[in-house]
Amino acid sequence: MQPITVSIQVNAPIQRVWKLWNTPEDIRKWNNVSEDWHTPSAENDLRPGGKLKLVMGLKDGSFSFDFNAKYNQVKTHELISYALSDGRHSTITFTGSNPVTIAETFEPNATDPLDMQTDFCSAVLASFKKYAESQEEQ
Repeated sequence: MQPITVSIQVNAPIQRVWKLWNTPEDIRKWNNVSEDWHTPSAENDLRPGGKLKLVMGLKDGSFSFDFNAKYNQVKTHELISYALSDGRHSTITFTGSNPVTIAETFEPNATDPLDMQTDFCSAVLASFKKYAESQEEQ
């Protein structure tokens, strides 16, 4: 199956974008697809061989899932690559210093419609953009 790429431009400096993208406390604040969703748990060991563990779901508790990945490659302010627990791969690139273009390329799963997976990823990126652009310089 062809990988899907979704991108967004964030009007913030790369240092802030990188920090907010990778800090568990921040991930819990922006990692959602709508106001009905949340990420109640986030752990991130950002290094090759390190793990990303998220719990995402609907706030009403009717649906949730675990997102588990192991990092293959990390280049500060440039690239993050990981393998999901089901073997699929994802690469996120960060281009520019301010604004920053974030492009996420991922292998879709075989069960959900491609447009749904694309829309889900786009919504998460849009949520990150809104969060990152609302934060004061750290």
